[in-house]
Amino acid sequence: MLLSEQSYKKIDRELAKYPADQRQSAVMAALAIAQDELGWLAPETMQVLADYIGMPAIAVQEVATFYNMYNTKPVGKYKISVCTNLPCALSGGERAAQHLKAKLGIDYRETSADGQFTLVEGECMGACGDAPVMLVNNKRMCSWMSNDKIDALVEELKK
Repeated sequence: MLLSEQSYKKIDRELAKYPADQRQSAVMAALAIAQDELGWLAPETMQVLADYIGMPAIAVQEVATFYNMYNTKPVGKYKISVCTNLPCALSGGERAAQHLKAKLGIDYRETSADGQFTLVEGECMGACGDAPVMLVNNKRMCSWMSNDKIDALVEELKK
């Protein structure tokens, strides 16, 4: 088994929310569950999920590659997404990104040498008034990210 029994139970709970002929509706949740356990979605993982759900592997891959929150390549322990949409960019997002790039010594779509951090550009996170905004591992929203707050975040995550 590729995933733990616990992950398959979570996927089964998601599948149970939909009629039998619409099992593919649970694909986004299944991808998230697999990624939470494995860190990223390898082609083999997507194939296993496709088989388990009962849908074509290419359809699973299409979903995984369309959405920003899915990692189809290995990432660091902490994936930091920086919102680069226009409102955030104009409200300090570009400055925040440059500070983070310099601090981590990496560019977008790169992972730090120690494997701790991956930096990516993010699409609108729905918090334009809180700009600049960052998202850590698709789950933790960080708002009003001044250089000091960025430094504190990186130090906290390193611990």
